[in-house]
Amino acid sequence: MKRSHPVRRAVLAGAATVSGIVLLLSLKPGTDPGAAAAAGGAAPPAAARSPQGGRDTPGADAGAGTVLLGDEVRTPYGPVRVRLTVSGGRITKAETVRAPGGGRSDQVTAAAVPRLNQAVLSAQSADIDAVSGATYTSAGYRESLQSALDRADG
Repeated sequence: MKRSHPVRRAVLAGAATVSGIVLLLSLKPGTDPGAAAAAGGAAPPAAARSPQGGRDTPGADAGAGTVLLGDEVRTPYGPVRVRLTVSGGRITKAETVRAPGGGRSDQVTAAAVPRLNQAVLSAQSADIDAVSGATYTSAGYRESLQSALDRADG
């Protein structure tokens, strides 16, 4: 077949189009609107927080301790936000209210977040190890966790 044959051009154009579409679909978005839903909910509305910035107003479980909300930390795969319950100077509950989601991030988040939450309860500090395969999420988690702990001191 000649170099300028019309069928050859059509085959090459089709192959280039298919390759472009495959590459486009394999890109990972920086944020995903469904990330909060995939992580088990969204952060509480601003009206539920006091002007102190990170303390939730006490609810039905006011006797359970002080609830502290960490800063929302942006990661390449989506935002991370941690909420702590502190009672008697100890962290009694750690939960993630925002975490990366969408595509592979759903699987990574589902595996990493429970381990991170448990690590906080064991360490009683922000000095926790990253979860393998969830490096960015772990770093964002630690940063949000530290901001919540800073609020407990302030």
